[in-house]
Formats: sequence, structure tokens, C-alpha cells
Amino acid sequence: MARTDKRKKPIKLYAQVERAIATAEDKQARDIVVLDLRAAGGFTDFFLICSGTNTRQTRAIADAVMETLAAQGAKPAHLEGYDRSEWILIDYFDFIVHIFAPETRVFYGLERLWGNAARIELPAAP
Repeated sequence: MARTDKRKKPIKLYAQVERAIATAEDKQARDIVVLDLRAAGGFTDFFLICSGTNTRQTRAIADAVMETLAAQGAKPAHLEGYDRSEWILIDYFDFIVHIFAPETRVFYGLERLWGNAARIELPAAP
């Protein structure tokens, strides 16, 4: 699927990032955002940021993303926050999946902290 940044410049996402987005959407993740950190001097290429409505959903999103990518041979290098499920971080080196509880997402404001990163437009969920 063709993605664009806020200036409508085409962005090609990695296949694994596209799969992670689709999986998060399938699990009804909210407010899905992708930040392109390649030109922002980041330590990874992309952030996939989304929210779950409660800890069960947050874990379900994380489990589904890890299961989907594992089926393609990708294992996370690091997993953090799963037990508390307020902020689950799944590190795949080239991209990081952040799954937040809504209040925690607002508190940490990754989109604001990485404001110099290109925000990739995703179609609105139906």
C-alpha cells in the first residue's frame, strides 16, 4: 500500500512494518501512527505507535504482532513492559512497536518527543 508523509511525499515501509500495522488494525488498536525516524537521527528506522483500550487488549495486540512476525521468521530483539501492559515496547532493530494504554501514551507523548520525524499517513479505519 502506498503511504505518504504529511507533505504527501511517498514513503515505502518495510514489509514487516506493514504486517505489524495490519495486525494491530485487526486487533482494533486505536490511533495508529507510524513515524519515519531515518532522517531524524533515530536509533531505529520506524516507530509504530498505537493504543489499546485496556491491558487485555494491549497484550492481545502485542501477542498478535509477535506471532504474525514470528511466522515470517522475525523475532524481537527486546520486549519490555508486557507484565504491566501500560506501555509494551517490541524492538525489531529496524523498527519498534509501541503499544500504549491511552493515559500512558498521552503522558509520554512519543509523537511530540519525536516531532522532527516524518509522520506517515495511514488511512482511517472504517
